[in-house]
Amino acid sequence: MNKIMFDRRRFLLTSTAAAAATPTLSLAQQSHQSENLPAAIAALTNRRAEATPITLAEREQRLDRARALMHQNQIDALVIATGTSLTYFTGLRWGQSERFFAWTLPAKGAPFIVCPVFEEGRFRERMDAKPATLPSASTTRVYTWNEDEDPYQLLAKALKEAGIATGKIGIEERTQFVFADGIAHSSPTLTTASATPITFGCRGIKTPAELALMQLANNITLSVYKAAYESAQPGMTNRQFSHLIDAAYSRCGVTGDASCQVGEYSALPHGSLQPQVIREGEIILIDDGCMVEGYQSDISRTFVLGDATSPKLDKARKIFDIVHQAQSAALAAARPGVPCQTIDTAARNVITAAGYGPGYKHFTHRLGHGIGMDGHEWPYLVRGNNTPLAPGMCFSDEPGIYLTGEFGVRLEDDWHVTEDGGKMFTPQSPSLEHPFANA
Repeated sequence: MNKIMFDRRRFLLTSTAAAAATPTLSLAQQSHQSENLPAAIAALTNRRAEATPITLAEREQRLDRARALMHQNQIDALVIATGTSLTYFTGLRWGQSERFFAWTLPAKGAPFIVCPVFEEGRFRERMDAKPATLPSASTTRVYTWNEDEDPYQLLAKALKEAGIATGKIGIEERTQFVFADGIAHSSPTLTTASATPITFGCRGIKTPAELALMQLANNITLSVYKAAYESAQPGMTNRQFSHLIDAAYSRCGVTGDASCQVGEYSALPHGSLQPQVIREGEIILIDDGCMVEGYQSDISRTFVLGDATSPKLDKARKIFDIVHQAQSAALAAARPGVPCQTIDTAARNVITAAGYGPGYKHFTHRLGHGIGMDGHEWPYLVRGNNTPLAPGMCFSDEPGIYLTGEFGVRLEDDWHVTEDGGKMFTPQSPSLEHPFANA
């Protein structure tokens, strides 16, 4: 269960561009670093070369898909002002600013950019990059505005020149209000609407290339968790454990992190800031993931160090088994056409039948969230969501039981919908005492 990744994860600006900007360690430096690491972490190797970036051809296909959805939803142009959707369609990573920058895709015709004058050179550098990543770069027009000019009027002018003097403009959902408001008031003959049917319609269905990147991200996360688990010692603080995770991801050549909650703090689904010490036979809950070429993983594991057979852990073992059954039931309920809420219900019914319901009493959050380029994205596995599952959709499957003042158990793996049902990217954790036996 990722926290809001835009705040928590230090690797918002990572992936290919960031990796290229990071100095490569020499073999001697890497060897020296590995000498100071636990053996399990030092044994990890750089896996960045296993990642195949999204191709320009696939980005062009995304534009075609977006236009088809725009026609279906009677939207004449899609406006995206920075963020993940901009990267998804164009490969651009453009930081959020108070100055209006927008990429616009008309339902008919070439895309165009509205940006500050002084940013034009930086944008054209991206347009001319080799190998090319920006789709329709040769036909993309650039409209620039000076600091004392109205960028929204310029957008309206650009739309008119693209043949859109009237009609409906779709605005990407994470556009900040000042931009959305400016667009909405830019022309009395244009109306604005949510572009979610377009962006979710494209991003919600992952291609084989996207699934391959997510598979790699999940594989790396599981190997990192296993190495950190094998390196952990009683008396270590939860922050020290998280630092082991950081070091392990670094060995794998990606950026990622993990929260670590111990004992009673594991009953808080998003954890606590309180310092905590790992003790033998006490519940430990770790969560989060990594990013590979812009695609994310999100895995949680609950386990103990040392002997897990003591009578004081009988309750925890029983709850682990219930949560494991709930996770399995959710996956078994998945198939194309089934409403999203059905998956949540399948897991929640298991937990309620075991005496930890009703509703959100001890399973206090939804069963899962969509995942891809954002850690949390459409659609969500929650009561009331009737969106039908479709092949290529990706989710977390993360039931939990949280007993305030005692402990919590959550098991989380990512999965995707196939023609035959749900398929996990990673094997489920089998037990408290052997959490990575199937890894």
